[in-house]
Amino acid sequence: MSSDELYDFDEPDTFIEQALEDSDLASLAKQVKKLKAARIVSVIERLDVMERAIVFRVLSKDLALEVFESLATSLQSEILEELSSTEVSAIFAKLDPDDRVGLLDELPASVAQLLLTGLSAKERSLTSEILGYSQGSIGRRMSPEYIAVKDSDTVSQAMTKVKGKLQDAETIYTLPVIGSSRQLVGVVSLRDLMKAPARSRVSKVMQQPHSVNAGDDEEFAARVCADLKVLALPVVDNEKRLVGILTVDDALRILEEEESEDAARSGGAEPLRRPYLSTPVFSIVRSRVIWLLVLAFGATFTVSVLGVFESALKEMVVLTLFIPLLIGLGGNTGNQAATTVTRALALQDVRAKDIWQVLYRELRVGVLLGLLLGLIAFGLTSLVFGVEIGLVIGLTLFAICSVAATVGGVMPLVGLALKADPAVFSNPFITTFVDATGLVIYFLIAKAVLGI
Repeated sequence: MSSDELYDFDEPDTFIEQALEDSDLASLAKQVKKLKAARIVSVIERLDVMERAIVFRVLSKDLALEVFESLATSLQSEILEELSSTEVSAIFAKLDPDDRVGLLDELPASVAQLLLTGLSAKERSLTSEILGYSQGSIGRRMSPEYIAVKDSDTVSQAMTKVKGKLQDAETIYTLPVIGSSRQLVGVVSLRDLMKAPARSRVSKVMQQPHSVNAGDDEEFAARVCADLKVLALPVVDNEKRLVGILTVDDALRILEEEESEDAARSGGAEPLRRPYLSTPVFSIVRSRVIWLLVLAFGATFTVSVLGVFESALKEMVVLTLFIPLLIGLGGNTGNQAATTVTRALALQDVRAKDIWQVLYRELRVGVLLGLLLGLIAFGLTSLVFGVEIGLVIGLTLFAICSVAATVGGVMPLVGLALKADPAVFSNPFITTFVDATGLVIYFLIAKAVLGI
């Protein structure tokens, strides 16, 4: 039986894992080369550190670079640790400057400095230029490898420039147009250049440019690129001089990272910043434990509220039956509002100055939700426990939903005003807040209605 018959090649995960287990590197190399880079990436992300390095070593040079560029920077740094210094230097030199900077942030300072020293003068200069921008700015994620044409160039001259820099440019389909002082004055698509007469000036076929400043937040810049639906967005300095471009693939990657971060923090955890199955258990624990401790501390307020109203609970034990329902609905109502507003902030549909509009809107939403749920709860509860208990539950749901929606909608905006991540101020904190305030509302209404 041939080695090809030993493995199920329709399932890459299965045959790669089996080949690694059998140390059958010949079959591994033969079959991995048949896969697309994206498929190899999805398989590598499920393997341990040593297995990732083995699979990476059997790839051809071009395929290895394509796979490497698609991996999370944390996985890239782990693979480099398993490779020889010669292999590491070769891979590092072939990376685009923006990808190189992302990797440098993951590596120890001594290793990063060594790799930078090994670059050519040109590549070192391009990389150092990006490293000069602060983390979180789009300058840190832009590509300095672009083709710029002058507004005074003829179409023929511009096409000659494009052809001469095909190998080095990040993209050629959208070309920034600069004036005599390198200030951005327009953009032109390759399609428009190819359609225009050879002797026409670029200034005649270019369009007005959209751009972002190199110091702008990376998520803001990526959102602009996505909203404009452009293949590349010019990046300029404070004097409007062209310093780089943001390509649409990099913009989408930034947005994916930001959305993953918001989703994690909304759920009370820190983002993993790497594939789940390749994340060490200790790292997952560390990403969750701090938030759990914070929430546990917040939950002590709920316990305190129960202690204050202990006598009321003893007098009317039936009230305890509805506590999970009330705080659960209140927490969910607040979370819905917070998630909606956090997403609106990410899309820039809402800004910090809109806080009063959001408050009024969510108050109305909360009142309507509370009225609907309260009426339903009143009717159902009254049938089983009597009208008085039904009235307590109905009024409590009305009040809790109104408060929870209002607070849930406003808290992300408060976080933004405090220059904190709005997602941090959403679900975990709102749940804790609503639990405590909801119980206070519940028992106050119960005491007023039932006279306990």
